[in-house]
Amino acid sequence: MSETTADAAAPDAEVVARVRGATKSYPGVTALDHADFEIRAGEVRALLGRNGAGKSTLIRLLAGVETPDEGRIELGGVPFDGGGVRRAAELGVGTVYQELSLVPELSAAENLYLGTWPTGRGRIDYAAMRAGAKEIFGELGVDIASETRVGELPLAQQQLVEIARAFLTRPRLLILDEPTSALAAAEAEAVLEAVTRVASHGVGVIYVSHRLEEIRRVADSVTVMRDGAVVETVPVRGATTDRIVSLMLGDGNGDERAQAPVARVTAVKGPPLLSVRDLSVPPKIEDVSFDLRQGEVLGLGGLMGSGRTELLRALAGFTPARGVIEVEGTEVVRPTPHAMRRLGVGITPEDRKGEGVVPLLGVSENMVMSWFGGASRAGTVLPSRVSSLGRALIERLSIKTAAPDTPIVNLSGGNQQKAVIGRWLHAGSRILLLDEPTRGVDVEAKAQIYGIVRELAQQGAAVLFVSSELEELPLVCDRVLALRGGRLEGEFSGDDITLDNIMAAAMAA
Repeated sequence: MSETTADAAAPDAEVVARVRGATKSYPGVTALDHADFEIRAGEVRALLGRNGAGKSTLIRLLAGVETPDEGRIELGGVPFDGGGVRRAAELGVGTVYQELSLVPELSAAENLYLGTWPTGRGRIDYAAMRAGAKEIFGELGVDIASETRVGELPLAQQQLVEIARAFLTRPRLLILDEPTSALAAAEAEAVLEAVTRVASHGVGVIYVSHRLEEIRRVADSVTVMRDGAVVETVPVRGATTDRIVSLMLGDGNGDERAQAPVARVTAVKGPPLLSVRDLSVPPKIEDVSFDLRQGEVLGLGGLMGSGRTELLRALAGFTPARGVIEVEGTEVVRPTPHAMRRLGVGITPEDRKGEGVVPLLGVSENMVMSWFGGASRAGTVLPSRVSSLGRALIERLSIKTAAPDTPIVNLSGGNQQKAVIGRWLHAGSRILLLDEPTRGVDVEAKAQIYGIVRELAQQGAAVLFVSSELEELPLVCDRVLALRGGRLEGEFSGDDITLDNIMAAAMAA
């Protein structure tokens, strides 16, 4: 593939999808606000916008997952007024979502034809299936043996199987939702090549991504969304990063950029509690170096697929890594979760529900489980001490719960998150790695978590605050690092900590 973008669709090419005045509301929020959108055959259209801009809602309408409250949709010139996913597919829409939907134990060919296996004499025609898979893979330039079990394929090739499965139906419109978010740059190359080949067959492609370097290579045009509305569609050629970021963020009136940040520590003195030198986690993280000092809240901002979580898991000892990690000036020779916990490192995982809490245990039990020392005597955990310690943490963190032994699953997301942070306060951790600590919590809970983080830093903790919601970093951090493609691409402090600067560094091509 050349370094230039794909050739733009002819202006007289067929319009494969058209949206006019589409509005979609949910309780308390307008997800899509009178949006207009259209795409032509052979065109690759990138769809950009911050979290909550309306991208997902727009593609769900086109895919038949949702129906608009107002407005109209046409697919291939035919009015689409409902009928769900099956009707959208009949009208030529294929969709590949961010999460893979493959069956690992089946072959690549079986996954392609999942639910639509060719038959003959009452049996599945495996020869026809393998021949069909070979043809589709050939058209997309994909080198995958049709008999290979999907679970044995690298992640990039699994993504290609997903795209091939959607292309098998010969769609007029193919929607790709963050198809490379879990891939390193080198792995994404084959996916970009497949997208170009799909478009060369006259298919309109909606390509949702935040990776501008990919968008510049594969897309003809970019539609930017903000606050549920389509702001503007611009040609990729000549559209600068500053221009795109400006369209995504707007003028700042009334949004998060206008909020006053907390009082920052402008110059943190003293030796670092955590030092990282040339840390690499192939293929997601490459040569990352930084210091985290006592009393500092260091933000780490990056978009989906930037390597945020992989970096934190390496620092907490869950993922093997190359490079040097030092805690209070001493190198950690073999970082493991147990070793890092003993050195005072605590981590709140991105997946709070799956990895952060034990749902049916009480709030107190969840908060003391990382260190039972204070809750036990002679090796026996004492329920009375668990309850007493829990009550103190519940009061300190303003956790709303009926009782310390209330199952934590009954709490709101924000209160669960505060309890997960409380676990590391109980364990005496001085270095806190917070991965998406405000994901899925309401505005009030976010403000409370910001306050907790600042208070912990004032009491001498060192906090690494990781977020994909870049707008919250200026509100809570003393310093911010921008991560893109596994590399640090910018460092900001003081008045330079702005959403515009962070976004530009996280997206820059």
